[in-house]
Amino acid sequence: MRIDKFLKVSRIIKRRTLANEICDKGWVLVNGKVVKAGYMVHVGDHIEVKLPAKTLSVVVDRVVDNISANKASELFHEV
Repeated sequence: MRIDKFLKVSRIIKRRTLANEICDKGWVLVNGKVVKAGYMVHVGDHIEVKLPAKTLSVVVDRVVDNISANKASELFHEV
């Protein structure tokens, strides 16, 4: 799954277009490297999202295409 879609499905970012823009600005790092929106996410990847207000750091636990909002937090855990 692409990083922009994962950020949207996991509810880390509210909209996929916003996730895509954040990736294009270089604010998303996976395993310490800046990635584009097309990067394919794998279980165990360490994702760091640098936002103006804060930096969010998570590790991917599961990758699924669709999940309900109340279970979205099961896809990752914060570091």
